[in-house]
Parts: sequence; structure tokens; C-alpha cells
Amino acid sequence: MIAETVCSAVAAAGLGIAAVTAYRKRFLSAARIAAYSLVPLGLVMTGTVQWLAHTAFSPTAWAGFGVLGAAWLLFSSTRAVERRRGGTRKERKEAKAASGREAVAPTASAPSLGPGTRPATRPASAPRTQSADDFSDIEAILKKHGI
Repeated sequence: MIAETVCSAVAAAGLGIAAVTAYRKRFLSAARIAAYSLVPLGLVMTGTVQWLAHTAFSPTAWAGFGVLGAAWLLFSSTRAVERRRGGTRKERKEAKAASGREAVAPTASAPSLGPGTRPATRPASAPRTQSADDFSDIEAILKKHGI
């Protein structure tokens, strides 16, 4: 009973504010305010407010909301695990089968890279600093563009 009274008062106040706004020649805003203020009145007239009031004080309803929350948590966590693994079990099986068809022949050998052109370790006499590495990349880009 109290909820219906409060919703009706909110609707009346909203319609009053909409009337004042329309008087100031702001018709679009007035229409928007009137639409928002009619929502609580519509909820009262359809009985939704009474249903919500009974639901808010029902332990069974709150337990139901808890079960719905647990279900949502399970759905979202399983989806996150699927994304991390790379899809569903069926998708992984199909990918595995597809990669088996394109396998390298057993007689193929690894490509030869040939002798290296740089020594494996840097000489101790030419230590490189971090700032020199950064600027050498920038200089190469600028030279490439003719700057």
C-alpha cells in the first residue's frame, strides 16, 4: 500500500516538473521527463509493485536469486576457461585433426642456416648502452625516409 502511494506521488511530481519544463518552451525535455514519470504509475497499475514488494520480503525469492547468481557464475567461468583453452572440446579436436593432415614428412630435415655472420658473444671492448640502441633504431628510420 505504501509503495503504491510513493509511486503515485513520484509520478505526480514528475508530471508537474514536465509541465514547468514545457512552460519554458523545452518540449523535448518535457516529453522525456513525462515519460520517465509515467513509469512508476504504470508499474502500480499493472501490479508489478505489489509483486516486487512480496518478492523483496520473501526468503524463497532471495534463495532463488542466489541460485540464479550461482548459475550465472558457473556459465561465465566455464566460458572463460573455454576461451583460455582455445575453444570447445569439439573445436580442439577438429584443429588437432587438421594439423595432423598438414604435418611435415618424416624424411624432411631442418633448414640449414649456414655459418653465422656475427660472433655468439659480444666483445668486451664495445659495450652497448641502452640509449645507443634506442637512438640507432630511430636514426635508421629517419635515414630510410630521407630526413
